[in-house]
Amino acid sequence: MDLLKEKIKNDGIVINENVLKVDNFLNHQVDTKLMDLIGKEFADYFKSKNITKVVTIESSGIAPAYAAALKLDVPLVIFKKQSSAILDTETTIQTPVHSFTKNTDYVLMASKKYLSENDNILIIDDFLANGQAALGAYRILKEAGSSVAGIGIVIEKSFQDGRKKLEDLGLDVYSLARVSKISSDGIEFLN
Repeated sequence: MDLLKEKIKNDGIVINENVLKVDNFLNHQVDTKLMDLIGKEFADYFKSKNITKVVTIESSGIAPAYAAALKLDVPLVIFKKQSSAILDTETTIQTPVHSFTKNTDYVLMASKKYLSENDNILIIDDFLANGQAALGAYRILKEAGSSVAGIGIVIEKSFQDGRKKLEDLGLDVYSLARVSKISSDGIEFLN
């Protein structure tokens, strides 16, 4: 997606060779026109997969997941990273996940009442690096009995092994921007 790549090159901030900050258009401040195009791109790619719901993990994946769910005309389910006083732990599915960006572990959880064996789910996330967040969402969906139609990623760090882990499970991974290198000299893409 050329517009996304242009935004990454012009507005992305290289923190180091593993960390790219895009909070000025993707996950702190959101470029709504870009999100609309991202949603359309995901919907066009996955339209033949009979998606019944889109799933994402709070909070950075919400904007692109919402845009995709809107274009697919299906509900959006948001998995939580932290417990809440109103979240009934007896009706949730939980799995541990390691955050690459924050270098910490958290418990990913989802309410069973929003997932079923009749669902064909599209997972959407903002970044794919080592694949831990997507794998956590996948584990929850499999425990719920839901099918996983595919995974849509806004920005993939292709120099890390997340894609391989997901494809080894037979998952269709569609990334809009595949970053091959992050350095002080700039950002390079696979294609």
